Amino acid sequence: MEENSNFIKTIIKEDLESGKRNKVVTRFPPEPNGYLHIGHAKSIVINFGLADEFGGTTNLRFDDTNPLKEDQEYVDAIKEDVEWLGYEWDGLFFASDYFDEMYNRAVLLIKKGLAYVDDLSADEIREYRGTLSEPGKESPYRNRSVEENLELFERMKNCEFANGEKVLRAKIDMSSPNINLRDPVIYRIAHATHHNTGDKWCIYPMYAFAHPLEDAIEGVTHSLCTTEFEDQRPLYDWVVRECEMEATPQQIEFGRLNLTNTVMSKRKLKQLVEEKYVDGWDDPRLPTISGLRRRGFTAEAIREFVKAAGVSKGYSTVDAQMLEHFVREDLKLKAPRTMGVLRPLKVVITNYPEGEVEWLDAEINPENPEMGTRKIPFSREIYVEQDDFMENPPAKYFRLFPGNEVRLKHAYFIKCNEVIKDDNGEVVELRCTYDPETKSGTGFTGRKVKGTLHWVDATHALHAEFRLYEPLILDEEAESEDEAENKSFLDQVNEKSLEILNGFIEPNMKDSQPQDKFQFFRHGYFNVDPKHTTEDKLVFNRIVSLKSSFKL
Repeated sequence: MEENSNFIKTIIKEDLESGKRNKVVTRFPPEPNGYLHIGHAKSIVINFGLADEFGGTTNLRFDDTNPLKEDQEYVDAIKEDVEWLGYEWDGLFFASDYFDEMYNRAVLLIKKGLAYVDDLSADEIREYRGTLSEPGKESPYRNRSVEENLELFERMKNCEFANGEKVLRAKIDMSSPNINLRDPVIYRIAHATHHNTGDKWCIYPMYAFAHPLEDAIEGVTHSLCTTEFEDQRPLYDWVVRECEMEATPQQIEFGRLNLTNTVMSKRKLKQLVEEKYVDGWDDPRLPTISGLRRRGFTAEAIREFVKAAGVSKGYSTVDAQMLEHFVREDLKLKAPRTMGVLRPLKVVITNYPEGEVEWLDAEINPENPEMGTRKIPFSREIYVEQDDFMENPPAKYFRLFPGNEVRLKHAYFIKCNEVIKDDNGEVVELRCTYDPETKSGTGFTGRKVKGTLHWVDATHALHAEFRLYEPLILDEEAESEDEAENKSFLDQVNEKSLEILNGFIEPNMKDSQPQDKFQFFRHGYFNVDPKHTTEDKLVFNRIVSLKSSFKL
């Protein structure tokens, strides 16, 4: 983390200075039921960053207590994302590693008279729980004897009951103003194969019971989570205390990170993937770490973005343009400059010698001269952008139109003399002349032109596919967790979020590899797509446009 302070850093510093803690142990604890997104990146940066700053350690722990939703695919993807973001975990753990210990602690609660087996259905438990303004009422099974509860819980473990037939509940306070303390369910029956423990178990601990035990078992000192868990902190502390754990972690909550025009719910992201609105979890339109990586965002940019967004208690929605700002800042000195024509229009330079090719010199990155130079071929036929020509332009239009002269980047002045159209009246070719005295780099100081166009040589150009992205969600506001049930978020999906174009690039890019990044003159920053690029075709994802009105 940066030197600027935040309330979590202040708490940790005070804990160390007072002697309350003699070390810092944090953890990043995702549930392996989906891919990580930019919101998880905030938790990763906070947990790993603070531990590093105070000379502590961070565990990567998978909260795999629900076999119905979890998969090894997600475990592997999460590990890859954490490593790609630049972090190394000190310990790799699974909640399922502790299932025996959790079972024993649940038995301890039963023996202490603090847990009981309940036969109420899920709907009945919900009904008995009460509301924010009304207390709950006790289950008729709440006062079973310790002996009966021990026997029933063991039979639950031995798979003698069907799913939903019984649960184990903590016995706390059905009249508590905090609904989380109204005898929460801590174990349920699930006849399902677990990705890590196989068929050993048919009962699984609930997250609210398992999580504090995991933290305590691992000796976590500061359990950092988002504010949605703030109301569960009393239950967290109760579990640690009543299960008689040796270590006592401290739960601290911070505000979630949300982006405009972005879906951040795992459930909704999964729906987009499964219903094929997008091209998998790594679709460049998604805020998943794998999607951002495939689009071309860098780990450095994401880390700096998270740090700049800050750490507070408040729920914050950050403009997605802020993330784009940081990738531009990161790439401007790293990305080679090049030219690509996305919507080609052929130009024939009629006074240029037929069959002749000259190789022009251009800097790879003018902002970083150490990157050297590249060679660009120039000949009688080139491609320019269709958007760079207008037959009947408005005032102050400085690109190509009949009779106008422009500069070709790194090359010469050309003048449009003739427009060739097809049978439908569409412009298919321009015929121009060039002035050999105006070659770039020769110090020509005669007349000046106001327009500079990018181009590629038609003879040597390589075919390429360009994928341009717009926000996937049309709503200006961040997607809300309390969205009305009768309004599907799918109604907000932008059908024009992806545009695929076929054009040309400079021949020096023929050896480009997946994840190579470039700045295309006037078009923005692009990344070689690792999923669709083949030996015969380069596919480029536009990471961000060249400029933005966003101010940090």
